[in-house]
Amino acid sequence: MNLSPIVLFVYNRPRHTQKTIKALQNNELASESELFIYADNAKNNKIDEKVLKVRSYIKKINGFKKVTIIEREKNWGLSKSIIDGVTKVINKYGRVIVMEDDLLVSPYFLKYMNASLCKYEEEVKVIQIAGYMFPLTINIKEDALFLPLTSSWGWATWKRSWDLLDINATGYEQLKNDPLLRDRFNLNGACDYFSMMEDQRAGRVDSWAIRFYLTAFISDALTLYPRETLVINNGFDGSGIHGRTNSNLDSFANVSNFKINTIIFPKKIRLCGSWYIINLNLFKIFAKHTMWQRIKSYLIFMIKTIYHNYKP
Repeated sequence: MNLSPIVLFVYNRPRHTQKTIKALQNNELASESELFIYADNAKNNKIDEKVLKVRSYIKKINGFKKVTIIEREKNWGLSKSIIDGVTKVINKYGRVIVMEDDLLVSPYFLKYMNASLCKYEEEVKVIQIAGYMFPLTINIKEDALFLPLTSSWGWATWKRSWDLLDINATGYEQLKNDPLLRDRFNLNGACDYFSMMEDQRAGRVDSWAIRFYLTAFISDALTLYPRETLVINNGFDGSGIHGRTNSNLDSFANVSNFKINTIIFPKKIRLCGSWYIINLNLFKIFAKHTMWQRIKSYLIFMIKTIYHNYKP
């Protein structure tokens, strides 16, 4: 198997970075994988002891086929750094596995990501491979499923997909002028991604992830998710620049024991048949709705879906 390079983005969290590296090293494919580390610099060129600690630590990392370190001379910020780093590595290797410094991965993470990248490399309908899965029970026989949204917590993609990235978010106008399309973009009310898109355009946030999701959505593409999560976010402790605390998404303490030996992929590239149930459960994770509001939104979603599929 031609293994994908891993690109890790770090900043000023030495303890988180060490845990992330240790988890990656526990993967049997780590010693055969190249690791690129992009280390951002402190803001306003100020001396930041934590930034220096991170940079000191990453120079001692071993356990990988090769470690390449790129130290930013200025503070790039996460979005700009990710877009630049992923673009450079993916242009050379054709595909990439992307990590941030607050993610803990399963020992099966690299095996799943590389196998999935090989499996769907030529399938243009598939835009991304996700290592994270929401804390849901998915009753399927396969080890993975397709969902209509991208992920930013431990993911992988190909050059053919990354080249589609709409940095200027031109698809925003379609959402703005089409309420039904906008509702679907918001996972039928489960998560207000459109407001995040508006914040991006207004300069209130700088997110590569919302723009990549918009790209996938406009392209009607799918992301492959594992049935159980192979990644958890360890950064909901107030230490991150963009992180929150007490997130419902971090409601479990450890990476899943989900063991992938021989991976059973979906037979067809299509939206998981349990999407309606998954979407309803995402209300509990993303939205602060009452049960009645969730049921009401779900019923509206079903009516719209039936109308869309069977309208005369």
